[in-house]
Amino acid sequence: MNFNTAKLMAKKIVSKMTIEEKASQLLYNSPAIERLGIHEYNWWNESSHGVARAGTATVFPHSIGLAATFDPERIFEVADVISTEARVKFNQHDKRSDYDIYKGLTFWAPNINIFRDPRWGRGQETLGEDPFLTSVMATAYINGIQGDGEFLKAAACSKHFAVHSGPESQRHSFDAKVNMHDLWETYLPAFEKTVEGGVVGVMGAYNRINGEPCCANYGLLSEILRQKWRFEGYVTSDCGALKDIVTGHKCASSTEEAAAMALKSGCDLNCGDVYSKLIDAYEEDLITEEDITNAAEHLYTIRFLLGEFEQNHPYKDLPYDLLDCKKHRELNLKTAEESIVLLKNENNFLPINRDVEKIAVVGPNAISVAALEGNYYGYASEYITVADGIRREFPDSDIKVERGCKLVKEKLCDWNGFSNMYSDGVAAAESADITVLCLGLDCTVEGEEIQGADNEYLDHGDRKSLFLPETQQKLAEMVCDVCENVIVVLMCGGSIDVGEKVRNHAKAILCSWYPGAIGGLAIAKILSGKANPCGRLPITVYYGDDVMPDFSDYSMHGRTYRYMTSKPLYPFGYGLSYTDFNYANGCVSYVDSEKVTIDIEIANTGKFSGTEKMQVYAEFSDSRTATPHFQLCAVNAIRLESGESKMISVDIDRYWLKAVLPDGTRTDPDGGITLYIGGSQPDRVSSELTGKQCIKLKL
Repeated sequence: MNFNTAKLMAKKIVSKMTIEEKASQLLYNSPAIERLGIHEYNWWNESSHGVARAGTATVFPHSIGLAATFDPERIFEVADVISTEARVKFNQHDKRSDYDIYKGLTFWAPNINIFRDPRWGRGQETLGEDPFLTSVMATAYINGIQGDGEFLKAAACSKHFAVHSGPESQRHSFDAKVNMHDLWETYLPAFEKTVEGGVVGVMGAYNRINGEPCCANYGLLSEILRQKWRFEGYVTSDCGALKDIVTGHKCASSTEEAAAMALKSGCDLNCGDVYSKLIDAYEEDLITEEDITNAAEHLYTIRFLLGEFEQNHPYKDLPYDLLDCKKHRELNLKTAEESIVLLKNENNFLPINRDVEKIAVVGPNAISVAALEGNYYGYASEYITVADGIRREFPDSDIKVERGCKLVKEKLCDWNGFSNMYSDGVAAAESADITVLCLGLDCTVEGEEIQGADNEYLDHGDRKSLFLPETQQKLAEMVCDVCENVIVVLMCGGSIDVGEKVRNHAKAILCSWYPGAIGGLAIAKILSGKANPCGRLPITVYYGDDVMPDFSDYSMHGRTYRYMTSKPLYPFGYGLSYTDFNYANGCVSYVDSEKVTIDIEIANTGKFSGTEKMQVYAEFSDSRTATPHFQLCAVNAIRLESGESKMISVDIDRYWLKAVLPDGTRTDPDGGITLYIGGSQPDRVSSELTGKQCIKLKL
């Protein structure tokens, strides 16, 4: 069913509703209209890295880990599995007339906000700091969620529109001040590209932009989204965001006024209860019946596209056995392996021999399930922690496991115990041949507006420091004092510096993000060499003592690899492998006004088979405006056996080769364009870390 047909059917059914019935359908928990054969429907569901919050489902690596694969095709596969499981679960819920929250087919994912500041706790939900990578990975995810059948497999939703990335403690009243250059170069492109890619939902953000609440912002929701970009889907508020218009932003004096502001600006659906006052707003002449009708038609267009009113529901024959099945777990494991980023491998210490006699697995995330999950997760059928995975991969080794310390808070033991565990962790490390230090965070301390997560290290789920928490720093340094062979495994949602002493002492450092339900096995396979690391950083990892811009400053100056002025610890796009790849014979083979095509030969010159993550960056300047140091403009994942080579062709959308003027206009730069092709960014630090230079092509 195409949009036009769905629109006509939506118009027909909405025309049969009274104004009160139409208004009721604009609430996320839409009630039934029995006389029209319409059952209740709850629009709120989550699927960031698996169907969330409603029973069993495959729990994939969290979004930041998915981004680290640098592989849109892999993300499409993941999202296709998520939507398959979504239909399986929906079929069972529908069969039992269970239309509760988290039971529907409208998913409020992906989160495509730009991870501009490493302190933001929700960065784990995003696809990183780069607008191009976010755009291509999100579009692949959306295509996998929505499918290409006659009906939508499920409905994706790009969020949070727009300019939203903390601070969490202020989000209900925060005004993001942003200039037009940064708005159109950094904060809007992923939304524009996912609309172009066919996403059917967009969620407004909590914050204001330059004084106007995002969920009641006519310029954003109507002029840009619907008129400029020709968006045809539905717009929802974030949950409670319309109430914030009154209580947080103080842009409306009453709930009725807030409801009217949002509806007339283009917000179709309210996650919350402000739209329960729509009839009051109508009776006060703040809105018209046509305003309500238009929003209801947008919503019912989506419900028709999902096949809700078909006699035979689409995808109804998908069996329950598909939930978290063997095939899906195999994809989960492969994805987790490909998301892990090898940051250091001194003298090729990894992979380690499987006959190592004694291994200590130490740290608060050694046997943590929460560190596998991240936030917005479902329940998996099986969890494999790091310690579990190491036991499976090293069955003949003597393995000791100790937590060593708490995630954040340090104190002496009280009657409950399990607080001061340093000596236990150090004892395990001292007697081991190799210690795997499992450090980082989890969703109990890092995430979305976490109440109670407010101390010297945390601020409502955001972080105040780019170092490890002091408890873990203390443990890590004590372990380094007693064990020569230390491997650090970081499990976190963003940039963490383990400190100079640990950095220098560790033989290897891996960033595994929140790697999903069986991520511990993926980590172990990387350690044993059964899997070859190929992840790349979708963010910059900063030195812990780097002086960051003010968290609430939304200017891009000094932020991310594109505009930072300090030296990164590990640059965006960086990641090591157990093998070597060589680039040669690069050329520009085609140019027109829409795209540029480049050809390049890539060879695996090492001893291991592996997957190379080819990256293309553009460098350009313009006398009229600020331009990035570099701009990622193409990615490709290439699997090569040892000794194998391939000639690869990659298309570059010229959208990403444009300079953005101070008024937000995109135009050809007046200073020329240079393209760089390689396995990393073409910056100096990447070259120092990898020992390689990118191929350089003048356009």
